Amino acid sequence: MNRAGMIVIAWVAATITAHVQAQGEASKTGSTVFTYSAAPERSTASQPGNTTLLPGLIREALENNPEIQAAQQERAAAQQRIAPAEALDDPMLEAGVINAPLASSPFNREDMTMKMIGLSQRLPFPGKRGLRKEVASKDAQAIEYGYQETVNRVIHNLKTAYFDLGLTREIFQLVEKNRQTLEYFLRIAEERYQVGQGSQADVLKAQTQVSRMLDRLLALEREQPVFEAELMRALGRGTKTEALVPALLHIQEIPLIMEMLQQEAMLQRPQLLALQSLIARNEKSVDLARRAYYPDLDVRFSYGQRDNMPDGTRRDDMVSMTVAVNLPVWRGSKIEPRILESQALRDQAASLYQAQRNEVTARLRQQIALAEQSLKSIKLYQTTILPQARLTVESALTAYQVGRVDFLTLLDNQMTVFDFEANRITAIANYNKALAEIDWLVGKHVH
Repeated sequence: MNRAGMIVIAWVAATITAHVQAQGEASKTGSTVFTYSAAPERSTASQPGNTTLLPGLIREALENNPEIQAAQQERAAAQQRIAPAEALDDPMLEAGVINAPLASSPFNREDMTMKMIGLSQRLPFPGKRGLRKEVASKDAQAIEYGYQETVNRVIHNLKTAYFDLGLTREIFQLVEKNRQTLEYFLRIAEERYQVGQGSQADVLKAQTQVSRMLDRLLALEREQPVFEAELMRALGRGTKTEALVPALLHIQEIPLIMEMLQQEAMLQRPQLLALQSLIARNEKSVDLARRAYYPDLDVRFSYGQRDNMPDGTRRDDMVSMTVAVNLPVWRGSKIEPRILESQALRDQAASLYQAQRNEVTARLRQQIALAEQSLKSIKLYQTTILPQARLTVESALTAYQVGRVDFLTLLDNQMTVFDFEANRITAIANYNKALAEIDWLVGKHVH
């Protein structure tokens, strides 16, 4: 071996040893095995000072999201429909001349000629007005639950986009650090190849891995605006005002018991409660349709003013009062079809409620299983897989220093650690998104 080769090998061994010591400290904080601090950070690296916390975004969405605002207006409109549903029809005012003879125009020739003014009012059969109010109240109640469901759905979408954006940014930083490490390995391979201590295959393999990381960075840069746009939409922002930097992903372990969550969903999920209100509303509609068998009353009062006789004799004025009822005779073509329609709508709402219950139960099982699986994976990566993988890299590095392991083995071990770290971050994001889905499914209240 020539002297130049000995110098290069000694320099490489000393440099890698320094990185091993740095790796020992980095592994305690969950970072990648190798880092190369000389390379500049990419623009998307998050800064601690401008981290956007999730509670603040939720408050902003509750205030500014247009879907929530539209649901609020719909709720207010539904409340205003309750009082008119119970109100009476407008009274009818009439005025005119009755019993005027065609042969002569003066009002004083015939005793029955008079100028008349009258007032009439329709009075629904007892019970109809109360049922109309109950129908409108149940409608308003269903819309109220619909508003709550809209709020929960918007917050769920906000959380999902927040965690997806956080995942993208953390994976970006991980890929960037791994790219810097691979570029450092590439320089080592090039130095060894120049002095005849390495092969061209080592150089090409390192270049390929660096190119893979660059391609991954480009893909992540394409994904980030998508999740930012989803966040902007949930927040109700028309234009991008400032960069959103989610907090670092972490786990907050929560006990997930299927029976308790299912019972909670049945009691407080707004979508299910809205369907229950629709069932009750349509039940009242059936009762109201059956009340059409009973007639309504029209009460009319009129006053007739008569002129004096031609000889000056006074004629008394006259009053009239009548009561009229409608005759519900068109039962087969009018009343019964409306009753059947209301019954069909009631049964439809009951079927939708049962279908939604089944869907909520199924999705709860899926999300609980996903959350539990993600949590187990996170713990496995943190306690077993990643420490073992990092020890494997350290062992390979030690062996590489004495020439017992080739460069490709060291490179592959580093890529394995990178893949495991990426899987761990992805599992944390999946766990948080599963919890957000569970909160939505059980109807957790958002304040």
